[in-house]
Amino acid sequence: QRARTQFVQAVSELAARPQSIETLQSAGVVSLLRLLLLDVVPSVRQTAALTLGRLADYSVDLAEAVVKAGILPQLVYSLPEENRYYKKSAAFVLRAVAKHSPQLAQATVQCGALETLVICLEDFDPGVKEGASWAFDYIARHNPELSQAVVDAGAVPLLVLCIQEPEIALKRIAASTLSDISKHSPELAQTVVDAGAIAHLAQMIPNPDAKLKRQVLSALSQIAKHSVDLAELVVEAEIFPVVLTCLKDSDEYVKKNGATLIREIAKHSPELSQLIVNSGGVAAVIDCIGSCRGTVRLPGIMMLGYVAAHSENLSMAVIVSKGIPSLCACLIEEHEDHIKAAAAWALGQIGKHTAEHARHVAAANVLPTLLDIYMDTRSSEDLKMKATLKNILQKCTYLPALEPLLHDAPLNIMKHIIGQFSKVLPHDSKARRLFVTTGGLKKIQEIKAEPGSLLQEYINAINNCYPEEIVR
Repeated sequence: QRARTQFVQAVSELAARPQSIETLQSAGVVSLLRLLLLDVVPSVRQTAALTLGRLADYSVDLAEAVVKAGILPQLVYSLPEENRYYKKSAAFVLRAVAKHSPQLAQATVQCGALETLVICLEDFDPGVKEGASWAFDYIARHNPELSQAVVDAGAVPLLVLCIQEPEIALKRIAASTLSDISKHSPELAQTVVDAGAIAHLAQMIPNPDAKLKRQVLSALSQIAKHSVDLAELVVEAEIFPVVLTCLKDSDEYVKKNGATLIREIAKHSPELSQLIVNSGGVAAVIDCIGSCRGTVRLPGIMMLGYVAAHSENLSMAVIVSKGIPSLCACLIEEHEDHIKAAAAWALGQIGKHTAEHARHVAAANVLPTLLDIYMDTRSSEDLKMKATLKNILQKCTYLPALEPLLHDAPLNIMKHIIGQFSKVLPHDSKARRLFVTTGGLKKIQEIKAEPGSLLQEYINAINNCYPEEIVR
C-alpha cells in the first residue's frame, strides 16, 4: 500500500512538469494509472485520477490515450459513490479530455459523463460543482450538438443555481458555461433564458470581481446576439445605464465584453439603438475607444457603425457625440487591417445618409487617409473594399475635401468624385472659380474617358459650366 501511494504521488508530481510528460508517456504510465483507479485506498484512487487529468490536459495524444485505455467509463461508473476529492479529480479528467476537440468531447458524452456530472452539480461541496461546471463548459463550447447534449442532460437550471452561490470561482465558471451554451443558436440561448438566467446575470454586472464581470457580460452578449426578441429581454433586465460603467473598467476584457454587449444589442433595430443613445451609450463607447488600443477597440467601433447605419437621426447622434474624430484616430493609430477595416466601414455608415452627413465625415480630413489605405499594396482585400470611399462619395458635395483627391485617386474612385463635382458646380459660382484655380478643371481634361460613358457625361457637364476658351 505504501509503495502504491508513493508511486502514484511521484507520478502525479512528474505529471505537473511539462518536461517529464513525454518520459511518462513512453513508460506506459496511462495503463498503470488505470489499475490504480480501482485501488482499495481512496487517496490512491484520487491521486491516480488527478494525474490522469494532468496528462490528458497536456496534449491531444495523451487525451486520446486516456480514451483508448477505456478509463472514462470506469471513472464515470465509480463517481457517485466516491468522496468529494475524487469527484473533483474525475471531473478534471473529463474536462481535460473534452477540451481538445469535438471528437474527444463526444467520447466523454458517449461514456455517460453528462448524467454523472449533473449529479455533481447537485453536490453540497462548491468545489465539486465547480469541477462539474468546468467539464460542461469544455464539452458545450465545441458545437451546437454537444451543447444540446448538455442541455438535454438537464444542466442549465443547475448552472443558473450555481451563479447564485456565494463562491466567486463557481459563479465565474457557471456564467462561462451558460455563455458557451448560448453562443451556438437562438434555440440554445432561449433554453438559458427560460431557466431564468438573464435576471441573475444582470444583477452581477456591478460585481467588483473583474473575471466574473467578463463572464457575465460575455453570457449576456451571447444571448443578445441572436435576435431582436432576445436582445430586448436582455435590455428589459435593466442593464442600462449600469453596463456603461464597464466601459471605464481598469480590466481590458471587461471593457471589451461590455462594448461587445452594447454592440450586439445595437445591431438589431433602430429602436434598440435609440435606447442606447438615450442612456448615453454612444458617448460612453466613444470615450472607451479613446482610452484603449488594439482589439479592445473593435466592438466599440462596430457598435458606432451599427447605430449610424440605422437612420439619419442616429447617425447624427454619433456625429454630435464626436464619433468621427475617434474613428479617424483608429484608422491612423491601428496597425491591424481588420480594425482599420471596421473603422473605415463605420465612417461609411455615418456618411452614407445625406450630403450633410457626408460633409461631416469629409470635413474631418479623413478622405486622403482612406485613399492612402485603398492604394496601399499591403492592405488586405477586405480593408480595400471598406476603404473605397464609395458610401461617402455618393453623398458628399463638400468640394474642399474632394479637391485634393482629384489628383491622386484611381479611375474607379475618380468617377464618383467627378460625379459630385458635376452636381455642385452648375449651381455654385464660387466653387466654379476655385475649381479652375486649384487645377481641378485642368485635371479632368487629362482623363481619358470612353465616349458615351457615365464618366464622360460628368466631364461634359462640368465643361459646360465654363466658357469654351477657359476649357481649351
